Amino acid sequence: MEPIDPAYGTAVLLLIAAASVALLLVLIIVVKLHAFVALVLVSVVTAVAVGFDPAEIPDALLFGFADTLGSVALLVAFGVMLGRLLEVTGGAQVLADRLISRFGEKRAPLALGVASLLFGFPIFFDAGLVVFLPVIFTVARRFGGSVLAYALPSAGAFAAMHAVVPPHPGPVAAAEQIGADIGLTLVLGVPIAVLAWYVGVLLVSRVMAARVHVAVTDAVLGQVMSAEEDEDAGRRPPSFATVLALLLLPMVLISFDTVLATLASADVVDEEAGWVAALSLLGQTSVALLLTVLAAIVVLGRPRVSMARISELFDQALGPVCSIILITGAGGMFGGILELSGIGAALSGSLSDLGFSLIVQAFVIATLLRVAQGSATVAITTTAGLIAASVDEANLGDLQLTLLVVAIAAGATVLSHVNDSGFWLVGRFFGMDVPTTLKTWTVLETTLGLSVFAIALGIWVVV
Repeated sequence: MEPIDPAYGTAVLLLIAAASVALLLVLIIVVKLHAFVALVLVSVVTAVAVGFDPAEIPDALLFGFADTLGSVALLVAFGVMLGRLLEVTGGAQVLADRLISRFGEKRAPLALGVASLLFGFPIFFDAGLVVFLPVIFTVARRFGGSVLAYALPSAGAFAAMHAVVPPHPGPVAAAEQIGADIGLTLVLGVPIAVLAWYVGVLLVSRVMAARVHVAVTDAVLGQVMSAEEDEDAGRRPPSFATVLALLLLPMVLISFDTVLATLASADVVDEEAGWVAALSLLGQTSVALLLTVLAAIVVLGRPRVSMARISELFDQALGPVCSIILITGAGGMFGGILELSGIGAALSGSLSDLGFSLIVQAFVIATLLRVAQGSATVAITTTAGLIAASVDEANLGDLQLTLLVVAIAAGATVLSHVNDSGFWLVGRFFGMDVPTTLKTWTVLETTLGLSVFAIALGIWVVV
């Protein structure tokens, strides 16, 4: 669906967007209206306020809802199925024990973060987080305290890799649009992402966990351990190698698609070749997780419990996540309305020539677009397109082009809030209400993005 022609100027559109966000927060926090109902209601009100044709409003609502739901529903469903099997069979405990034995009890958050950085290289943020949920909850239950001490380093690690490092779609798209070298973006992006994660996520999360207590709750995975069959399964846990192989399987499969897409964009392989198409299909995130769930049934579930019991376990896992899926989809609906309203385009037009350093300009534009419409991908691609002409005129070197990609990604990371579907995903997974999610995840995404930008800016100044 194409954006509408704005009926108002940039200032009015931004005021409408701000008022919509404020109304949403009031409905959820003050009125205590269910988040799903509030998001749909505010999306309709916003669509009317910005001047959508009433006949087009249903399609506009479905634009963001269907797009987000299509990408999230399958990932969450397959992820919690895998998590349930890992939990019941003792696989999550096996992995947690190995991590703790290597890093020590006091470094458990560091261990989870490092593991998430490694797994986050090819796997997308939401898929990686869902797969790691049982491990996070297992470690949190073992040591107690706020679940944020263990959840934020892991979630932040996936976010850092997803934002900055190819072959994730954001940095790849930005690199293509401004002519940056994808290989150099990868080589430089990894150390920047790791350093920014340590400063902007791990250190910050320690402070947050000390100040904000969120009880350890893993109801999202349907943890009901009353059946004797479950207890027997837990007494015969799988080996560490089996668990590691299962977690690596989606990582390897997804890398088929992401790496091949990167190679195709660089004209190294022919994207229309049959073998490329076949491997790309296996690497689609939903297909990769489906295959992983089937593998988990064979190597984890079936040797320990009956197929009938496995089906019951899956039912237990899927029930609690329905609300999460719907709320996340509604968050995408709200962001979609803001995108189609022309707010992003109006803002982009007024910011295209800010009169200061190109790298600062890239960061500011990406940040404002991220805040205005919520989608990091839209913010990255729009910003890259806006500054492409200026980049061509500046005749920059490969390193500077790469730093621009990193700066754009940094701006598109900060200030995740109620118009971002990821905000709802993280908040609901870890049992946080909206105010707590704003105080924790929004702040953490901001410190992560600022850390990434500070590193890129420092290198820019030196070179």
